[in-house]
Amino acid sequence: MTIKALGLLAMLMLAACRAEPAAPRFPEAQRKIAPIVSDSFSTEDARDRLGESEVVMRFAGIAPGMSVADIGAGEGYYTIRLSPIVGPRGRVLAQDIIPETRDRLAQRVQRDGLDNVSVRLGKPDDPRLPAESFDRIFLVHMYHEVTAPYAFLWHLRDGLKPDGEVIVVDAARPVERHGMPPEQLVCELGALGLVPVRSARLTGSDNYAVAFRSARGRPEPGAIKPCLTKG
Repeated sequence: MTIKALGLLAMLMLAACRAEPAAPRFPEAQRKIAPIVSDSFSTEDARDRLGESEVVMRFAGIAPGMSVADIGAGEGYYTIRLSPIVGPRGRVLAQDIIPETRDRLAQRVQRDGLDNVSVRLGKPDDPRLPAESFDRIFLVHMYHEVTAPYAFLWHLRDGLKPDGEVIVVDAARPVERHGMPPEQLVCELGALGLVPVRSARLTGSDNYAVAFRSARGRPEPGAIKPCLTKG
């Protein structure tokens, strides 16, 4: 290759690098992150005995025809219970970041004939939701395991419809004990312009549910102010 050709190649490579947008930089979590220890929170029978799903879905206001995302769906406890409620005119997107878990859930959905459910693989910092598509986005017993919460929430809130809600279910205990102190949760979602509109304690446990809505525009990544640790 001639010197002239090498020079032209270098110029083309430089132009390509300049054209590629830089990845946004998000603040890191100023608290501990719980490890993913299982793709299931508890046995489904145990959760049903507590009436968990009925209480949470009633709290969330799930109705026929809604579009709902179940993030960190695991083995599909909420996915398969949301499907009949939203009905044939609604849809459920079940997402997980572990390929093997996603595959098992997809097999369960196919086996149960849940035609209104789709299963996708997400990323730890991006659930990869289509923009302005969901009435409700569920984060059930998983937010304390999110390794990059501000990046995750920044991408996630883009998937909400204008009047949509993020429904978080977690335990009122320290992160290292696989919980999320409510005040820490409110602070972190508030940093992304998501504010609580209602909350409830779940009977028979230290679990709670909070519904969040967008109160202002999504901040630029560099403008996000991380919360100090509270657990």
